[in-house]
Amino acid sequence: MDAPRITREELKRKIEAGEPLTILDVRNTTDYAASSKRLPKAIRIPLKELELRLGELDKAKEAVAYCT
Repeated sequence: MDAPRITREELKRKIEAGEPLTILDVRNTTDYAASSKRLPKAIRIPLKELELRLGELDKAKEAVAYCT
């Protein structure tokens, strides 16, 4: 089952509205290092580590994963 997707505009609106979010940057190390794009306050957890590190996330907040 695929996770629901939101647009950049929807994410921006949620951030500006102060909604409780956890933003995850799930790009692999190579893609992350090659890019200058960073989302403020994003937690970096590469996708291949995500399942093992789910316990680090605040379950009371909606999680939004960012990748390119």
